[in-house]
Amino acid sequence: MIPLAIPNLSGNEERYLRECVETNFVSSVGPFVDRFESMIADSTWAAHVVATCSGTAGLHAALTAVGVGRDDLVILPALTFIASANAVSHCGADPWLFDIESETWALDANAVRNALAGETEKRGDDLIHRASGRRVAAIMPVYTLGLPARMSELVSVGREFGLPVVADAAAAIGATANGARIGELEADLSVLSFNGNKTVTTGGGGAIIGNDEELCSLVRHLTTTARSGADYTHDRVGFNYRMTNLAAAVGCAQLERLDFYVERKRAIATRYNAELTDLPGIGEFPNPAWAESACWFSGVTVNGPDAPSTETVIEALRDNEFDVRPFWKPVNMQVPYANAIRNNLDRTEAIWRTVLVLPCSTGLSDEEQRRVVDIVSTCVKGFSTA
Repeated sequence: MIPLAIPNLSGNEERYLRECVETNFVSSVGPFVDRFESMIADSTWAAHVVATCSGTAGLHAALTAVGVGRDDLVILPALTFIASANAVSHCGADPWLFDIESETWALDANAVRNALAGETEKRGDDLIHRASGRRVAAIMPVYTLGLPARMSELVSVGREFGLPVVADAAAAIGATANGARIGELEADLSVLSFNGNKTVTTGGGGAIIGNDEELCSLVRHLTTTARSGADYTHDRVGFNYRMTNLAAAVGCAQLERLDFYVERKRAIATRYNAELTDLPGIGEFPNPAWAESACWFSGVTVNGPDAPSTETVIEALRDNEFDVRPFWKPVNMQVPYANAIRNNLDRTEAIWRTVLVLPCSTGLSDEEQRRVVDIVSTCVKGFSTA
């Protein structure tokens, strides 16, 4: 079975892991953690980095650091992996779900601004959602597929209404927007993931990046059990969220090859676009001129009367030993969030079923990609001539 997206562990991973074992630095204190954070800062142009045990843990800590608490609302796009919403829930808060825009498949800044103007009011220092009486505490855009959202517009909305912005940049390492790297995109904090299927992996891990020294110091404090002294004094409820030296060792080896990985991901996406999007009913993933996606996942959209369903193409690929799967089911369709507050989600509900994610591991061979292209082409051409 040719996988959808797996790690490429052909660098210094084994050497660095052996060094951890030989030096006995295997827990959350060790030289590779410091090196990993420094390498993330260099690759994202963020001033401060805090490595965490997972991306979800990073989101939870980041939301907590900007003040999200029990019974609050956090603005979130409905089209995201459920972990984004779960991080909000871990704070005791709930997501307020919004639609995406067509060009980026990311949070629609205009929809957010209009809803905040029409459905909230200031009560003292708090912004209150009138219908529920709950405080709106933050905006959390998601960089879908590794493509940055329109952060200048979203941050502008946040400043207008006094809301911090925490970006779920899980898969976006290597991406740029208007020439800026993700650490420069004005969010109060941004969170990366290094899960096993990400472009860069630590096996499981994350990182919180930002440019506000005081805020990032709070994040570091929260993720290290809020320990305030060597005598086991803790000044608030904190989290045991730090990355281990073992995981960071793998991450350092991965980051040494970041440019190659991102280049390879983009080349795979470019080939799918070039060879498939002329077929009837086949479209490409978002590719705005002002941004350059990290292309974590690549593939095509399948939609229209002359195209088969995504399920039909997935079945054909699986029959030919390719691991292919549907894209994220929107948060509003998930059982834990069936009753979440939501605004119009027309684009989300129209787009998500059309998304076909295709094999895109950095180790995918040209021949393997040729087979994928041929199978998809055969499915589409056979359907359109039936």
